[in-house]
Amino acid sequence: MSRMKAPGPPGFFGLRNVWRFASDTLDLLTDLRDQHGDFVEMKVLGKPWFLVSHPDDIETVMVKHARIMKRDEYVEIVKRTLGEGLLTSEGELWKRQRKLMSQAFTPKRIKGYAETMVAVTDRGIPWRDGEEINLHREMSRITMEVVAEVLFGANVGPRDVELVGDSMHVINEFYANSPEAVMKLPAWVPTPRNVRMTHAIERIDGLIYQIIANRRRGEERDDLLGTLIHALDEGGSGMTDQQLRDEAITLFLAGHETTALALAHTIYLLSKYPDVERRLVAELDEVLGGKLPTAADVKRLPYTEQILKESMRLYPPAWTTGRETVEDIELRGVVVPKGAQILMSQWVVHRDPRWFPNPEAFDPDRWEADKVKGMPRYAYFPFGGGPRVCIGNHFAMMEATLLLAIIMQRVHIELLPGQRLELEPSVTLRPKGEGLRARVQARSRPEVGVGEPIVAARA
Repeated sequence: MSRMKAPGPPGFFGLRNVWRFASDTLDLLTDLRDQHGDFVEMKVLGKPWFLVSHPDDIETVMVKHARIMKRDEYVEIVKRTLGEGLLTSEGELWKRQRKLMSQAFTPKRIKGYAETMVAVTDRGIPWRDGEEINLHREMSRITMEVVAEVLFGANVGPRDVELVGDSMHVINEFYANSPEAVMKLPAWVPTPRNVRMTHAIERIDGLIYQIIANRRRGEERDDLLGTLIHALDEGGSGMTDQQLRDEAITLFLAGHETTALALAHTIYLLSKYPDVERRLVAELDEVLGGKLPTAADVKRLPYTEQILKESMRLYPPAWTTGRETVEDIELRGVVVPKGAQILMSQWVVHRDPRWFPNPEAFDPDRWEADKVKGMPRYAYFPFGGGPRVCIGNHFAMMEATLLLAIIMQRVHIELLPGQRLELEPSVTLRPKGEGLRARVQARSRPEVGVGEPIVAARA
């Protein structure tokens, strides 16, 4: 192989890169692409890192070279919470877990989860007309209740959901570029944040292992956990309790946090673009006629889907994904050595004007079928790609569509004056601070839902 060098910032140890990555992550990645192009090499504590921003190169990394890639080194930090779940495992363990997990995400089963999603959301909107809410916190509460019931069924009560929610808040704070996460401090180092993190994981583990134990004793439930408990590989073996725990907590993070952020950011954008909201409500009225949506209705709500796709383009819950090379490869004539870190940022690529004209604008019409023809496959990859594409991507899109439809049928949500969305990239792209505050306004029509009055009367 040749030894060309990719363009990039100077510095052998890359201490400035470390500082900016911890304090100004999104701007750093954007600046690197703008100043140095689609393929950038930089040093981070003396190690080679590459930022890959062209869709064709991203496809090469994720698909063509998938066999000689593993997850990036950040995954070792995340394993403290997720263990060896599908998001973090490698090699034969990952292949086995992927096959077992796929039994819970067949098209038939995904559609079967829709009824639970709708029922939980239907009873989980207690807002009064004129009430002020924390937008991000409320979306997090609703999606937490949804994923808890889809995953664990009736085993999880309101106090359990609150326990998991509080614990997840601690965990997300830990991963939001805390010194302990950035410096990879061992769990036994007794900093206050490390101690809180350990206790949060222990609380979640206690709940999950108790539920698994109840199921092992014969408590049958036709929910996602029940499917995973009965899933068998080719040799007739199922998952251990540890594997079930690791997959369950992974689903909590992926199925709750990412969907909550997608919904919160979508509603934030709708409040800023009233014409888009009017078209959305018109579609919901025409297709649903005041009734609760079903799995079959999802395909009949194309504009709703376009809105969600555009929201996830501007504010991708998974804002970057990474790989580590397990042997030397060549990209654009440059040797990427074994052990190098490769970053592919949805935040950067989704805002590239080559693929998305006027990229800062919220324009759901850009997702009309005739307008996306010819777009490179990896110009948009909110769920990753290649063999490790998110196994729950169809589940997540159905959930987001159903929940957004129910919420926007019932209420208009207006941001309080002076609200500004500031972002804090952690494992996901979260808001800084406590999240946005908003006011709920009931829709002015007699009924929404199946024979249920509007939210003002329901509350």
